[in-house]
Amino acid sequence: MSTLVEDAALAAELVRDAGLLARRMRAEGLVAEQKTSVSDIVTAADKAAERLIVDRLAAERPDDAIVGEEGTDRPGTSGRSWVIDPVDGTYNFHHGLSWWCSAIALTDPDDVLLGAVYHPHDEVLFVGGPDLPPTRNGEPLARLTDVHLAETCATTYLHPPLDDPDIAGAFARAASGVATMRMLGSGTMDAMAIAQGQLGVSFQHTVADWDRLPGAAIIRGVGGDARRTTAGGVVWSVAGAPSAVAEVCAALEAG
Repeated sequence: MSTLVEDAALAAELVRDAGLLARRMRAEGLVAEQKTSVSDIVTAADKAAERLIVDRLAAERPDDAIVGEEGTDRPGTSGRSWVIDPVDGTYNFHHGLSWWCSAIALTDPDDVLLGAVYHPHDEVLFVGGPDLPPTRNGEPLARLTDVHLAETCATTYLHPPLDDPDIAGAFARAASGVATMRMLGSGTMDAMAIAQGQLGVSFQHTVADWDRLPGAAIIRGVGGDARRTTAGGVVWSVAGAPSAVAEVCAALEAG
């Protein structure tokens, strides 16, 4: 069985290689296909980056399960799973914006073990987890400074349809307590901003594992919190500074 440090080194290589491949393919020109909405798209780069990661994991971690956003669902026997988001923020990626990344998480039956995130635009690599002190390009990330919701910037994302009254009510309760808010288009990149103290908390409903686990692992590794709660008939993922997370969850659950 590999060690967590060995797994982290492999994850770092995988996201860097996937991100650089996607960046090269974008430079050569890409056509996007719509999945569920105008903002939910996929490109050949997403698929190629996922294949790159899957092929390497199949060779180096053959007993582990693999789950990928672009369709990979390979069972394993070890009890561990690699959760892949080859391009997080595909709309941004396809439209030439810089706020996108490649991300991966490793889980066991009890918890997320580590996350790795590569931001090709700035050539920045993040790796870490709850029991693996996170780094940015090999340098330790500082512990988070705890902040209250009213003192910080929140980041979020809204899925269509936008007129469900129960969901809108839950969102309004959480949003009403923040100092300011951003909607940037990549949940994992938002999480990296939180891990560096640039943003305070994220909250979003109906978040897939590949969109929440890599970032949650690194946020928890620097002393933050990551929770899930139900409000308005949907599951919300909340991550960031512990006090802000607690306040968002209380607001969501107050309905």
